[in-house]
Amino acid sequence: MKPTNRLRLNGGYKEMSSIGEKAGQYPFTRGIYDEMYRSRKWTMRQYAGFSSAEDSNTRYRYLLDQGQTGLSVAFDLPTQMGYDSDDPLAVGEIGKVGVPIDTLADMEILFREIPLEKVSTSMTINSTAAILLAMYQIVGEKQGVQSDQLRGTIQNDVLKEYIARGTYIYPPQPSLRLVTDIFSYCNEHIPNWNTISISGYHIREAGSTAAQELAFTFANGIAYVQAALAAGLDVNKFGARLSFFWNAHNDLFEEIAKFRASRRIWASIMKNRFGATNPKAMMCRFHTQTGGSTLTAQQIDNNVVRVTLQALAAVLGGTQSLHTNSRDEALALPTEVSARLALRTQQIIGFESGVTNYVDPMAGSEVIEDLTDKLEREVFEYLQKIDDLGGAVKAIELGYFQNEIGTSAYQYQKDIENQERIIVGVNQFEIDEDIHPEILALGSEASKRQLERLKKVKAEREQTVVKQTLADLLQAAQGSEENLMPFIQAAVRAYASLGEISNTLRLAFGEYNAP
Repeated sequence: MKPTNRLRLNGGYKEMSSIGEKAGQYPFTRGIYDEMYRSRKWTMRQYAGFSSAEDSNTRYRYLLDQGQTGLSVAFDLPTQMGYDSDDPLAVGEIGKVGVPIDTLADMEILFREIPLEKVSTSMTINSTAAILLAMYQIVGEKQGVQSDQLRGTIQNDVLKEYIARGTYIYPPQPSLRLVTDIFSYCNEHIPNWNTISISGYHIREAGSTAAQELAFTFANGIAYVQAALAAGLDVNKFGARLSFFWNAHNDLFEEIAKFRASRRIWASIMKNRFGATNPKAMMCRFHTQTGGSTLTAQQIDNNVVRVTLQALAAVLGGTQSLHTNSRDEALALPTEVSARLALRTQQIIGFESGVTNYVDPMAGSEVIEDLTDKLEREVFEYLQKIDDLGGAVKAIELGYFQNEIGTSAYQYQKDIENQERIIVGVNQFEIDEDIHPEILALGSEASKRQLERLKKVKAEREQTVVKQTLADLLQAAQGSEENLMPFIQAAVRAYASLGEISNTLRLAFGEYNAP
């Protein structure tokens, strides 16, 4: 049997043989670079952030010392939702699931003694992405780093927040304006920055299948490309800085096939739907994180095995960067020891397993090729349904994505309860154990320091300048012509807070309430 793949073109399918394809060439099934890991390993990028800018900076420098090759910043919920730490809605959430960033002063501490020209930084931030990017650029400037030397990614994928995660602020259309303003600004000022990481990770964490993870994410990607084109941007320029973020679950072969299919599907979309001619604009470059929802509180050492399999799938599937979850994350934020072990998992795969000696070593396997084809067909079928509904934004408003994910999540849980899906240590092979391992405990002192610093910054800054920059931002946001990034940057530079900037945009855009 000769494996084939089928690319959907103008409503039909064109038969293409995946055997004989070369990595680094359209449609990139086998990888976006011809040599893949033979010439360069993936970026080992451990997601971290907690308690305070000081504590998070310590963790970042520790991980870099242990061989991590890129930073990945987790922000706390108030920061993600556009609230300052002194906002009543932030009570009890300061520094709990990530680092709190209120003003440029916090960002300066977060990256203290970390040379931004030498590391790439990924920031998992969406609704407030423009503010955090402006802060990062100014911190680089204060370090003497030119903007064209900055490398990294902001997630900036607000559409999936309406679908699966919930940290949205504004309605979809003004949110898309912020996204495309970032595209345009970075094209001119931060050319080596990935302007979006279109995320399937959170869609999978919410309960989707592998096919839904790809399909719903690509539907969002199509919406971003359409919005950028409507704003007058060149697909061959902004398309080259788009990136994706996938989840890695336990089904080894399905996950490998998913990663391979993702490259082929996006290459087809960009070339055939949007007319891209720049090969870099057709590439599905992606970061992978192992599946947080697959981790169990029971027998937590089993999570090391799960994460190893998931990381191996990501590497065999050709990821560009990788985060490996820690064994204790079903219970709390990872301890330093657990974070180091998670990093060592990547390093052992990268330097000891031998899998990096080969480009797409699973190519030609009937199982892998058939699964790749199957996922591709399912994804294009979903994309047709979404097009028929009117596109991603309309599908969000109709609750289509949410309902599909909810149905899949319900079936998954039902399979576990009926023991049709075995989770080791949960519904079979249980043991009597006292689930109280050593975990990372967060005290209240860090949040007190955060509030004190914010109070001091707000008292000592030049109030007249802050008020003027916020007024200028409001006026620009109420119009439709000007790129908002320079106005946000001016407010950040004056030490206006993230909450103040977000509230200014709330005045202009309103807030989104889910139906």
